[in-house]
Amino acid sequence: MPDTRRVAIRRIATLAVTVAFAGASLAADEPLAGRALVDALRVGGLVIYFRHAATDFGENDIGMTDYANCRSQRNLTDAGRADARVIGAAITRLGLPIGDVLASPFCRTMETATLIFGRAVATPDVLGGPAAAGPEKYAGLVRLLSSTPPSGVDVAIVGHANPLRSVSDIPLLAEGEAAVLRPRGTAGFDLLARIPKDGWDALAAP
Repeated sequence: MPDTRRVAIRRIATLAVTVAFAGASLAADEPLAGRALVDALRVGGLVIYFRHAATDFGENDIGMTDYANCRSQRNLTDAGRADARVIGAAITRLGLPIGDVLASPFCRTMETATLIFGRAVATPDVLGGPAAAGPEKYAGLVRLLSSTPPSGVDVAIVGHANPLRSVSDIPLLAEGEAAVLRPRGTAGFDLLARIPKDGWDALAAP
């Protein structure tokens, strides 16, 4: 085969690979906001991951031996409880199809979930941990974030900041902030939006 033909074939092959990668990039979800975000949430099939609402950093979990004993944990402040109620009221007004509500067993996460959604299932896979923990510590959480919810509903997860940061490139969520994720099965998940604690009211506005 002449050298010029070999070069041409190599160039075509290179171009094909480049186009394939470009197509994959274009197929990824673009960030959503406003009405487009609300519409996507109403269709279902998404995961809404909340960091618990505002807490009292004068408390800590150092002496905790029982998740049911809230006195030995860092708990929500009154402001945090108020924030959670406001978020819950906005989600109700939006009419979002919320399916399972999963929460870390800590009091602050269970209380946040209950104040927002009126219910919660304590789920060990949503437990927190140090930011430096290896990905294997949060393998269960990755499975939850990557699993597509049943048709027509969204799954809500109330957890901690470090686990989500450890398994993705999403910067740390503030207390009360949510990340809206589209599960991709074995391909993981995509970030569609971040919603601050005071952002739900704007989404629910007429």
